Formats: sequence, C-alpha cells, structure tokens
Amino acid sequence: MEMNLQPLAASCCVTGRPFAEGDRILSFLIQPTTLEVVRHDLLAEHGEGFAPEGAVVCRWSHVFKPRAREGDSERALKLTAENLFLALADPATEPTPENTRLIQFLALMLERKRLIKRRGPAPGGGRELVEHSRTKQLLEIPSGELTPEFFVAVQRQLSVLVGEPKAAPEKAPEPAPAPPSA
Repeated sequence: MEMNLQPLAASCCVTGRPFAEGDRILSFLIQPTTLEVVRHDLLAEHGEGFAPEGAVVCRWSHVFKPRAREGDSERALKLTAENLFLALADPATEPTPENTRLIQFLALMLERKRLIKRRGPAPGGGRELVEHSRTKQLLEIPSGELTPEFFVAVQRQLSVLVGEPKAAPEKAPEPAPAPPSA
C-alpha cells in the first residue's frame, strides 16, 4: 500500500527555521475540511502549542537527517505502509488512539507480507514484541482486540490516507427471455 503525501519539509511550519541535522521533528498528517491530507513538520519544542485546523489522522516524531540530492524524486513522495509503521511504532513517538489503531492494523498487514514477525508478549503486559525482518529491530506494539468497531475506525483513517474505495460498477438488469417461437 502506498500513499501519496508531501515529503518531509525542509523547515519548521511554525517558525520557518530550516531543520538542522539532529533536530527532533514532529510530523502530523492532518485532514482539513478540504478532504485532502496535509503534512505538517515542526520542531519538537513547538509541538506543545501546535493546534492545526482539521482532524489529526496520525503523528510521529523522528530525528532530522538531510537527504542526498540524487535519487528518485517520485519515490521520495511515497510514504509506504512499512515506513509509516516504523515511524508510528518508534518508541519516541507518543501513543494516541489514532496511532495505536494504525500500528495494530499495519502490523497485521506487514506480518502477512512477512515484513515483521511476532515474537510474543512484551514484558509488562498489554504490548507485543515484533521484529522488523529487514533491520532486525525489535519493536513493542500495543495488543488489543480486533473488533468490528476497530476495523470501521481504521477504515475511516485509511480512507483519509489512500482515498475512498471505488464502488463496484452497477450491473445492468438482464433482459427478459424471449417468448418461445412456434
């Protein structure tokens, strides 16, 4: 699953200060009233008072690393499910109900694709250990019951990120059979 979103900004959306290597950055995916998803990146010290217009779909924090200039620019615009999972499951990212749902759903999806492996319950309970296959990194993810309500909430979040599912084309009614000829 790929989502077309803006890449990481080069400067803080609150102060306009360019990011420097090692800065702690907060990234938000916001759905304003226009229904398109907008990404806001800001310095972590400005996160406390940040109140964007619209619904927060998810948020995460990370350390800024300048990107090399070469590379596929289209690839830089794609935020994959795996990248989103790693960003949300990072221990530095504070858990929110929105993030927790997405982490649980993305874990199911990535486990099916064999990109993560479950390693059992985490110490302390309420969480589960998973191993990212490529990096061998162990991550703790929230465990929870996957109810119909859970999937409805996740569907709403994903529809914001990837768009509404396409409706199945309506079938034309079948013509009535012709009367038998004599």
